[in-house]
Amino acid sequence: MVRAHFNTCGRMMDQSTQKGRTIAIGDIHGCDVALGTILYHLELTREDTFICLGDAVDRGPGTKHVIEILLDLKASCKLIMIKGNHEEMMLDGLQGGHWESIWLQHGGKEAIDSYGGRYDLIPEEHRIFMATALDYYETETDIFVHATAVPGVPLEDLTKQELRWDRITGQEAPDPSGRRIICGHTAQKSGKPLVYEGWACLDTAAYRGNYLTAIDVHTNELFQAKQSGKYRDGKTLERYLIK
Repeated sequence: MVRAHFNTCGRMMDQSTQKGRTIAIGDIHGCDVALGTILYHLELTREDTFICLGDAVDRGPGTKHVIEILLDLKASCKLIMIKGNHEEMMLDGLQGGHWESIWLQHGGKEAIDSYGGRYDLIPEEHRIFMATALDYYETETDIFVHATAVPGVPLEDLTKQELRWDRITGQEAPDPSGRRIICGHTAQKSGKPLVYEGWACLDTAAYRGNYLTAIDVHTNELFQAKQSGKYRDGKTLERYLIK
């Protein structure tokens, strides 16, 4: 029997009753047009699950609109939001915490500008959305994290450093459970997903002018768009597999 469990850190989906698609998307980083373009072509339904791997905010021009889009998705599909290091920095920076200066230098200014240039113009709903994001999400076949996971270490035992800050090298071993680890965070300046045995990194550096990347987790089909609105699909993750 498949058991589903829930807690404040992560969540596991019972796939025995799932009928729709599971879509995962890499670091959006304020690329609202790219996100909207992908969603237009996906035509999500209530049976679909849409997983944002974190770092939806900062760097690009449309942080406010990105969060508005994601909040609206709750009405049309099952939305899973994973907290990235940029959500962590933004929440801390808005409170005048120790991350504030670094955050503003690494995309925070662009985020604030999208709200009109003032901290107090950020809706409470947006702050709550970021604060309540999950540390991880898991299914019977895949593990979803922002930054990385440690093969063999229970997800609930991972540190915030590992979940949101550490970077992958492409040399990590597969998880002994046999499940694939799908992550973002380690930006691929080539604009291509980093795919190797047991791992897939979907951060294709959209804010640098590359394609934003989403995948159908079950078919491995890619859905990609640029902030310019240019769209493409039809490719699969296998195309990028490093053997």
